[in-house]
Amino acid sequence: MATSAPEEAYTAAPFLPGGRQSLTSLRRAAAGCQGCPLHRDATQTVFGKGTAHARLMLVGEQPGDQEDRQGEPFVGPAGRLLGKALADAGLDPADAYVTNAVKHFKFTWAATRKRRIHKPPTLREMSACGPWLAAELSVVRPELIVVLGATAGKALLGSAFRVGEVRGTVLEREIHGRPERLVPTVHPSSVLRSDDREQAYQALVADLKVAAHALS
Repeated sequence: MATSAPEEAYTAAPFLPGGRQSLTSLRRAAAGCQGCPLHRDATQTVFGKGTAHARLMLVGEQPGDQEDRQGEPFVGPAGRLLGKALADAGLDPADAYVTNAVKHFKFTWAATRKRRIHKPPTLREMSACGPWLAAELSVVRPELIVVLGATAGKALLGSAFRVGEVRGTVLEREIHGRPERLVPTVHPSSVLRSDDREQAYQALVADLKVAAHALS
C-alpha cells in the first residue's frame, strides 16, 4: 500500500499476518505497518504488552514520547501513575494486557525542536489502526476492558463517546463482533495535568475499583 494513499484509504488491514494469529505474530507484523502516515515520523511501532491469558485489557490513546523511544506502552510518567492506581484498586498490573488504540506516536515539534508535543490522533487514524486492536482482542479475549480516556473510548465505542458521562460504570457492548464488558475512565495523563492531582487520582482509583469488582 502506498504511503501517499488518500485519507479515506488509511487502514492497517493489509499488514496483519495471515493464518492463526498470536501476540508474537501480530507484534512482528505491526513493526512494519504503514497503514497511515503516522509511521513516517514515529521512531517505531509501539504494540501492546502482556500475556495472551490476561483477564483485563487496558486500552489507552497512543504512545507518548518515552513509549515511542522505548517501544513499550505505558512506560512514561502516565504509565507509572497507572501502575500505582491499579495496585491501589486491588488489580495486579502484571496480570493486565496494556495497549493503545493507535500504535504510533503522533506529535508536533516545539518551537525549539528539542521537545516533541503530543498531538491527538484523528478519527480516521484511529479507524486505520482498528484492525490491530481487533486482532489483540481476538487473541487475548479479555473478561473486561478498561477504557482509558476519550480517544480510546471513541476508537472502541464510536465518535459520540464522552468519558465523563459513563466513567466508573460497567458497559456491555459488541466490539469488533464480540460481546465485551468495559469500564471507562480517564487517561492517567489527565491526572498529571489536573489542578487537584490527589482528587483526580482518587477518582481514577475509584473507577478502577469498579473494574476490580467486576472481575471478582
